[in-house]
Amino acid sequence: MTDKAIITCALTGVLTNPKQHPVPVTPDEMAAEAKRAFDAGAAIMHVHYRDQREGMGHLPTWDPAICNEINAAIRAACPGVIVNMTTGVVGPDYGYVLDYLRACRPEMAACNAGTLNYLKTKSDGSWAWPPMTFDNPVSKVTDFIEVMKEIGALPEFECFDVGIVRSVGLYIENGMTDHADYNFVMGVASGMPADPDLLPLLIKYKKPECPWQATVIGREDVWPVHRRTADLGGNLRTGLEDCFYLPDGSKASSNGVMIEALARYATDAGRAIASPAEARAMMGLPA
Repeated sequence: MTDKAIITCALTGVLTNPKQHPVPVTPDEMAAEAKRAFDAGAAIMHVHYRDQREGMGHLPTWDPAICNEINAAIRAACPGVIVNMTTGVVGPDYGYVLDYLRACRPEMAACNAGTLNYLKTKSDGSWAWPPMTFDNPVSKVTDFIEVMKEIGALPEFECFDVGIVRSVGLYIENGMTDHADYNFVMGVASGMPADPDLLPLLIKYKKPECPWQATVIGREDVWPVHRRTADLGGNLRTGLEDCFYLPDGSKASSNGVMIEALARYATDAGRAIASPAEARAMMGLPA
């Protein structure tokens, strides 16, 4: 187990409407929220980008000019912070996401490592949204890995199911990548549940010596998984993308208080919080 925990803050996400929940949208808001998380111990910011037009902040943007402006604001507010950019899109047309990575050149980027039927039901059993396939065939994964190699970005492999965890091991065996930073995404209704007891099995099925973390989506089950992750030596992630509630059930006012709670779990487990410089060294990123 690593004695230092690297903390990631997922600042805003792709779906949350800022009119319903106070998630950051503008460069200034993103920088202010990043600073709160950074001061609380987050070394990495996982960033989604929103449309900057008036009233359109609930929609994503892949415009490199906007994304670079937001990244620059975050870096100015948080010296040495590691930027981890989102890449998740549905469908066969994703060349514009590869272009945005080339234009922005982050230190890290998400690499969605396998396909998932993305489903949820309402209390009456009807679909909460039309059944959707989050398609990540090997050809698409390969394209993302190749661009990340080209720009020197570390891929973070998002694993929504046990089979996807095992697939990442096959990517290493096949030579597609020589390293895996695993992210166990838990709490999607049709993926892995937010269950602390699942973590030891996921660790068993990942490649040895590879770092891992858990992204936990939802409300009631989130914090017990974070505590177990801290105890088992994983890196830690939370933020308004993943959850709106603190361990006591109260609604979070910002990313800062969520990262404070997560940092306490690391401390409770006898682990120190990695500074940005320490996180870079641990992940083999340039200083």
